[in-house]
Amino acid sequence: MESALDPQGPHAVIERALDLPPARLPARASLFLDFDGTLVDLVDRPDAVQVTDRVRALIAALCMRLDGRLAIVTGREVAFVRQRLGLHGVGIAGSHGQEIHFADGTKNITEPPAGLADVADAIALAVQSHEGVLVERKPLGVALHYRMAPQLEGWSHALATEMAVAHGLHLQPGKMMVELRAPGGDKGGAVAQFLDTPPFAGTTPIMLGDDLTDEPGFAAVSAHNGWGVLVGPERQTAARYRLEGVQHVLAWLEGALAK
Repeated sequence: MESALDPQGPHAVIERALDLPPARLPARASLFLDFDGTLVDLVDRPDAVQVTDRVRALIAALCMRLDGRLAIVTGREVAFVRQRLGLHGVGIAGSHGQEIHFADGTKNITEPPAGLADVADAIALAVQSHEGVLVERKPLGVALHYRMAPQLEGWSHALATEMAVAHGLHLQPGKMMVELRAPGGDKGGAVAQFLDTPPFAGTTPIMLGDDLTDEPGFAAVSAHNGWGVLVGPERQTAARYRLEGVQHVLAWLEGALAK
């Protein structure tokens, strides 16, 4: 797959102001939705995220309207998102595409990296003397969140880089965080797997996301004649359209549902 940020590739970055997405979904559309920063607001502590009844009802209604052609594609672990959404029968790709649960119950999950628990323990020990940096343990990775201590961004990335090199892990930067996880897999690969299976196959895919980790997803839907929607401020992106924030996403999805 071409890099989503490769200016020479078929899904080159868009460097102009992005328009709002069309009010009406294409015929036979499928939706791929990021979680944090797209469906729910970003918060200082990752375990404090709030999922409203409005979001739960909207996802359920969209899934029914699209005959199941909706999936959540997130860096979170699947169990966390499933528990917060309280919905079953919805496909979820977690851990940046390394943990895929299809709506019919089948799964495709990467093996946890060897020594991940030891790496997480070492990172947790290192951050004890750096107030405001939080450690999030996941089944396939460990993340450092420095949203409450932005002055420690450099230190957090240096620690994560050192650990990644020492243990052969992939370094995954994100918004005010950096994660160490198993090599291979991304959100684009997850989207492609869904699009290879019913009921997504042969549809026009649409991906919404706010982070750099969503760029492979934008590239994947573009490769399948769909389009991406960047959520948040303008930046270089492979998305075709943009929405300002979470509340704009929810309003757009509700509007599309009503058409």
